[in-house]
Amino acid sequence: MSEPALAAFRLADSALPVGTDSVSYAVEQFAAADRIDDADDLRALLASYLRRQIGPGDLVALRHAHAAAADGDLAGVVAADRRLTATTTPAEFRESSERTGERLLALQTEVGDDDLLDAYASRVGEDDADAPGNYAVALGAVAAREGVPVREACLLACHEFVTGLLQAAQRLIGISHTDLQGVLDDLAPAIEAAIDDSAGRSLAEMAPFAPLVDVLSAEHERADRRLFLS
Repeated sequence: MSEPALAAFRLADSALPVGTDSVSYAVEQFAAADRIDDADDLRALLASYLRRQIGPGDLVALRHAHAAAADGDLAGVVAADRRLTATTTPAEFRESSERTGERLLALQTEVGDDDLLDAYASRVGEDDADAPGNYAVALGAVAAREGVPVREACLLACHEFVTGLLQAAQRLIGISHTDLQGVLDDLAPAIEAAIDDSAGRSLAEMAPFAPLVDVLSAEHERADRRLFLS
């Protein structure tokens, strides 16, 4: 096991080769529909993502996966994984999450040596797989096994999610680097609120609800031209 802080820095690195730079989680379609065109629009949209999707969905799954992995409970990790897939409506989001999660697990099992992560990875990605391999769940499990505390793992997940979407938006609407950093700074309270909201929720209480995001994601699936997978 590496130093937890260094492990967290590595997992948060934008150069981590897991494919998160290829997804926009419908931000591309928001731009195509002229629903976002400046920093204010982007700030409001990402705050909504955090409040309605990430907090009550991904972070709940991450927390349960983290707790289960810390206890060596593979069944608990898989339960969080399957519940997150069941509550994620857009097909693109499920596919993106599972693809990047599988890559994170493959990377971690290649560079590390952990029996639980090896066992989890063996149940992901096959035709008869019983674990979807969602990114938030994989991240929670990896963070736990690396000794990264759960709140820091949630902060890492939110930071990575927001910065990924900001980078996508920069390519889509030409927002400046300075404005991007301003939006990221402004979203700190929304990130903390999403993390606090996820605490104490059971898997049954995992309830992401962002209908406009779901609709725009469905439209993105049928778009003629796309820069991003989702």
